[in-house]
This record gives sequence, C-alpha cells and structure tokens, in this order.
Amino acid sequence: MGNCVSPIRLQMDRIQSRAARLQRLEHNLYNAPQGLRAIELAERCGVDRRTIYRDIDALGELGVPVWQDGPRYGIDRESYLSTVRLNLNEAIALYFAVRLLAHHSDEHNPHVVAALSKLSSSLPDSTIAQHISRAAESIRAKPLRTVYIRALEAITRAWADKRQVRLHYRSASGELTERVVNPYFLEASRSEPASYVIGHDDLRGAIRTFKIERVVQADVLEQSYSIPDDFDPYSYLASSWSVMNEREVEVWLRFSSAVAERVRESVWHHSQRIENLADGGCELRVLVGGVREIRAWVLGWGADVEVLDPPELRADVADHARRMAAHYTARAITAD
Repeated sequence: MGNCVSPIRLQMDRIQSRAARLQRLEHNLYNAPQGLRAIELAERCGVDRRTIYRDIDALGELGVPVWQDGPRYGIDRESYLSTVRLNLNEAIALYFAVRLLAHHSDEHNPHVVAALSKLSSSLPDSTIAQHISRAAESIRAKPLRTVYIRALEAITRAWADKRQVRLHYRSASGELTERVVNPYFLEASRSEPASYVIGHDDLRGAIRTFKIERVVQADVLEQSYSIPDDFDPYSYLASSWSVMNEREVEVWLRFSSAVAERVRESVWHHSQRIENLADGGCELRVLVGGVREIRAWVLGWGADVEVLDPPELRADVADHARRMAAHYTARAITAD
C-alpha cells in the first residue's frame, strides 16, 4: 500500500510533464528562424513525431503563433508574446532596470512603451506596476523619430535571424557611406542616451561599432552569417569605458578631498584601483580601451580632478580648461 501512487498524483505528473515538453518545444521553435521539421523536433524533445504533431496543435490552441511551411514549423516572432512570472524582489530588480531605461531614452520608442505597458499590466503589485506605467508614459511623451525606429527594427531583426544588413551610415563628421554589416551584438551606452550595433563591416573588413542613431537607412538582406566562435561581446567590451573597443591605456586621475568620498563609494570600472591620499583626496587608476569616452566623464568633475596620465588626455583636458576659462574671462570683461 505504501508504494501506491494516487490517480490524482499520476494525473498531476502527466500534466507537469506535458507542460515542460510544450515549453521545450516552444523554445526550440522560437530559436529556429528558418523552422524545424517534425523529426528534428521529435529528436530534440525526446518523443515521437505523432506527439510532436499533437503538441504543435496544443501550442496553437494556447495562442502561440506557430507557422508551417511544407515540412517545417516555426514561430512568428513578430506576434509572439512571452510569459514571465516574477516574485516581489525580482519585480523590484526589473523596476530599477525600467528607471534606468527611462533615463536612457531621449526619444519616443513605441516598442519600449508597449513592453513597459504590458509589464505593468502583468505585475500583481500595484505600486510597482503604477510606477512602471508612469515610466512608459514619460517615454511616450518624448519626440518620435521614425528613421531611428525603422533602423533599430531592421538591425534587431537581422541580429535575431543572423542575416546581413545594409546600412546607410552618417558618421560624426557627416560622411555618408553604404556598408554591409554582420550584427554580432547590440549595446546601450552607459554614458549617453544612445544604442550601438557591433559587427563585422565589409567596407573596412573588420569589426566596427556603429551608433544606431546615425543610421539613415537599414535593409535586412537574405544573406545569412555566423558569429565567429572566438568572438565574445563581453570580453570584447571588457576594457571599454562605454562601448568603444580601442587600444588599452591606463588612465591615472587625482581627485580633491571635496569629491574623494563620492569617487570611493562607486565602482566606475571593473579595473579600477583607488589609493587614498594624506590630504583626504584619492587617486584612481583604470585600464580602459582608449580615452575618447572617458574624457567627458573626467571633464564632469571640473577643477576637482587632475589627469596625471596619459599625456594625451592630460593635454586634451588642459586645453578644454583654457578654453573654458577664456569664455568666462571674456564674459567678465564684457560685463565690466
């Protein structure tokens, strides 16, 4: 009697097993943009083809947008809706991410608004849901730039489906070029409200970083590509201050006692080393990919920071300081 399993327990086990199988099938279909045959799905899910056919029908009844093209099955990514369940602490973690997203968005992105609206309506906690909804409304109120949205949509589709994309790209200097790119990674800047695509550029024959806000037009091509096995975006960006991967250089800064505590309380870069000084100030050393991105951050500390190394950054910041002083001196003379 002790080894008997109740019919209710057996039924629950069967339901849980089928739910897990459907979830695995849904995952395989979604991650195969070109679709999979029933025999391939059967091998991946560990069942026979008849079960796969029944499960595909079940997914359709559950509202999953499954498509069929001959012997292949897939999921329509444009209309697919995922389901995520969060506890309170997970929802709070996501709330902080939403607040960062709201600060980062300097224009109206309808996809961000739609995602946040759906997220707020799905959360059981009304306080968190209310603030996420407010974040969506604040982004909705910003100006809409359709050129950027279309470019982002095309690049996102190309990245998701591993297809090349043709970019009409305007550089910071205003030069307009056309190039075919294999998107390897999408990244948001940590220092400005901007998004970037990193990938192989056929024009330069190397990996390059493109600011999506500068893309005039993007067209997804039929040609597929594969990301090299030795490319790891996290290793590639490990030394960057934000998104640029350039020659690694050590930046050595000295901060006054007025801001030293603020410097010490944060981790600005994973490579940082901080040394306290006798006068209450501190020195910060970071190993970063180039000085172009860190320059604005250094200038933001004003007279409370001194660049000790490298020489090119010290000279650049000194030049900015002289030009700033000239502006204020000229204004004072004019006022007199």
